[in-house]
This record gives sequence, C-alpha cells and structure tokens, in this order.
Amino acid sequence: MDSIYEGFVKAFNLIITLDPELLNILFMSLRVSGSALIIAALLGVAAGAVTALRTFPLRDSMISFLHACMGLPSVLVGLLLYLILSRSGPLGFMALLYTPSAMILAQIILAFPIIASLSHSAITAVDPLIRQTARTLGATPLQETAAVVHEARFGIFSAAIAGFGRAISEVGAVLLVGGNIAGFTRVMTTTIALETDKGNFELAMAIGIILLAVSLTINIALYRIQRRTAVGRV
Repeated sequence: MDSIYEGFVKAFNLIITLDPELLNILFMSLRVSGSALIIAALLGVAAGAVTALRTFPLRDSMISFLHACMGLPSVLVGLLLYLILSRSGPLGFMALLYTPSAMILAQIILAFPIIASLSHSAITAVDPLIRQTARTLGATPLQETAAVVHEARFGIFSAAIAGFGRAISEVGAVLLVGGNIAGFTRVMTTTIALETDKGNFELAMAIGIILLAVSLTINIALYRIQRRTAVGRV
C-alpha cells in the first residue's frame, strides 16, 4: 500500500510541476486524436447524412456495414495498416509507417464508423416535417440536408464525442503503426503500457490520471448533450 501511495504522490507531483516529458506526451495525444476526430467527423457526418436522407443501391448493406465496424478490433486495424504502409506494402512508398500520420489514419478508421452510425441514427430521428417544410419553402437538396443536419446537431455532437473517446483511448493500432517512439509518436495509452512494463509506475499513473480526467470530461459532455437533446424534444 505504501508503494501505491508513493506512486500516486509522485504522479501528482509530475502533473503539478508540468513535467516536460508528460506535457509532450499529452500534446502528442491531443494532436493525433484531435486531427483524427476532425477528419473522421467530416467524413462520418457526411456518410450519416447520405445514408439517412438518400436512397441508393446497397444503402442498407452500407448501413449494416457501418454498424458492424463500430466494434472493429483495434489490433486488427493496426495489423492491416502495418501491412499496407510497410515498405513491401502498396503504400510503402509514402513512408508513413511509424509516423503520427499513420496513427491519425488508424484512429480515423476506428472513429469513422462510430460517428457515421450515430450520426445516421440522429439524422433519421429528425421529424420528417423539417424536410417537408424546407422543400415547401423552395430549398435546394443541399439546403434541405443542411436543415436536417442542423436539427440533429446535438446527436451529431454526441457522435463526435464518442468518436473522440474511441480515438484517444486507442492503444493497439497506434502501437503497431506508430512504434511508440519517444518524442515523436508516443501518446498517453502507449506510454502507460510501456512505463508499466518498465516498472516506472509514477509516469504511468500520472498519464493514467490525465487520461481518466479526459475520459470523464468526454462522458460528462456526452451526458449533458444527451440531456439537452432530451429536454429539447419534450
């Protein structure tokens, strides 16, 4: 128990003193996951809107595929990306393996189906009268879609937050394609795994505390958005 207590004390000391290594890892995590979120949100909301508001061949199959991919095993994603980005892979010439770009790509793949599926559900739940009213007022198809997406904005925000939570908590895929290189591709989750294996529990616990704080913030924000959505529907 004494060693655990001492570990927590040293961990909080690293946070309070703004340890440079700790800050570098935190900023790298936010940079990678933030970039992945922006791209995944743009693609995911577009895919959610298209599958919810348009009819096209294989539409139902696409929706089922997006739902199925919400639970993609992260290690499998990392393995496939590794094979694609390695020197002998089809995209090896781009030299993306063991770079932040490869980690961002992995997180995009994991976050995209979550954002797309939840956005689809949010947009589908919008009252059909919104589309009919927009159409009656002479709105173009793009304006009609924008009106429905705006009405579903709280559900879409929830989807984005859920996608960010999936991205920033990822360890398997980013470890495989990022390599966990100190000062270059090391993020919070991979650092926790590495430092725990090395026995450096102080840094691991400090990062764990920060990751827990980020997770709690995400969940509180998601809860408040869902609550606001529920109040708006009453």
